[in-house]
Amino acid sequence: MTVSPLIWGITIVVILALLAFDYFFHIRKAHVPTLKEAAVWSGIYVGLAVVFGILVLIFGGGQMGSEYFAGYITEKALSVDNLFVFLIIMASFRVPREDQQKVLLFGIVFSLIARTGFIFLGAALINSFAWVFYIFGLILLLTAGNLLKPGDHGDNQANNFIIRLAKKFFHTTDKYDGDKLFTMVNGKRALTPMLLVMVAIGGTDILFALDSIPAIFGLTQNVFIVFTATAFSLMGLRQLYFLIDGLLDRLIYLSYGLAAILAFIGVKLILHALHENNLPFINDGEHVNVIEITTGLSLSVIIGTLIITVVLSLLSPAGKAQTAINNARRHAVNYLDLDYTADANERERIYRALTAEEAQIVQMPLKYRNKAKDVEQIREQVAEAHRQHEAFLNR
Repeated sequence: MTVSPLIWGITIVVILALLAFDYFFHIRKAHVPTLKEAAVWSGIYVGLAVVFGILVLIFGGGQMGSEYFAGYITEKALSVDNLFVFLIIMASFRVPREDQQKVLLFGIVFSLIARTGFIFLGAALINSFAWVFYIFGLILLLTAGNLLKPGDHGDNQANNFIIRLAKKFFHTTDKYDGDKLFTMVNGKRALTPMLLVMVAIGGTDILFALDSIPAIFGLTQNVFIVFTATAFSLMGLRQLYFLIDGLLDRLIYLSYGLAAILAFIGVKLILHALHENNLPFINDGEHVNVIEITTGLSLSVIIGTLIITVVLSLLSPAGKAQTAINNARRHAVNYLDLDYTADANERERIYRALTAEEAQIVQMPLKYRNKAKDVEQIREQVAEAHRQHEAFLNR
């Protein structure tokens, strides 16, 4: 189905209006969103995405609607996985809690711009060269394999090539000046960490697009559906970050679920490439008679895999233990970092969370406690947080 320029224009205006609303009514004034605020607005953005999908079903038909929902769910799942990296980057740069919303909004806007560019580039390549499906399929299979490798999410993302270049050729400072991108240090204009963290987020967004765009093109080649599913999956990502911050570590099987989904879509793309084949060294340039995976089956596999992944993660004792230990580590570090937040209520919230997590850790079996990395360092950080809190109360 061809989408008219009027519908394209209305859709783009609505998305830009949502981003502007997010900035002027939520982010312009630095603050730490409450759990209620994050939950309400996360629900609103998911609701808007679902309403849009229903409109696509009504006016575009069942095939187009199914493609939208398959694409949206896949992109949303990939976006949640990206939050791991955002969390690590902001922790590495010690971004004040009040200003993390602005960094996230920048990341969303930059991601939308980068992915839009990749979408139209991908569409142009697909229209001109059918063999691109082979490339996209291989990219997804390689990405799925990388997700299965043991290791932490994006440990070195904050120290990427662009950041190293910026620190080498420009005058930078390690001190924040509110949410300013530039400040004056000893009479000289300097880049603040706020600008550097945005560059780091932008750089990783480009890498994420290299995975996510082939994934959604494996589900639909309708550019309007690809664009809108991607855009709506990014809407509300900021609120989701604060809503599930601390629970991200609980999803210990998420990478396996995403690997299965990307591998499935990769196989689907390669089968489609064989069906459309025009490469002379494959079946003499003729199409190959292979089965093609339907959109309905794709949607069922994606939803089923994610449900199994989330349920197993939430029920896993190892997941609960890992969440408590990692959260205790993070909250102890944040409490000891005086630059983390200027909000006394936020610091008190962190301390209460730390004590609750410490109680969970004490009750868990030793085999889970001993699996934690740097367990002695975590204990020292928690003990120091207790000492500082006691000193604060006795002032």
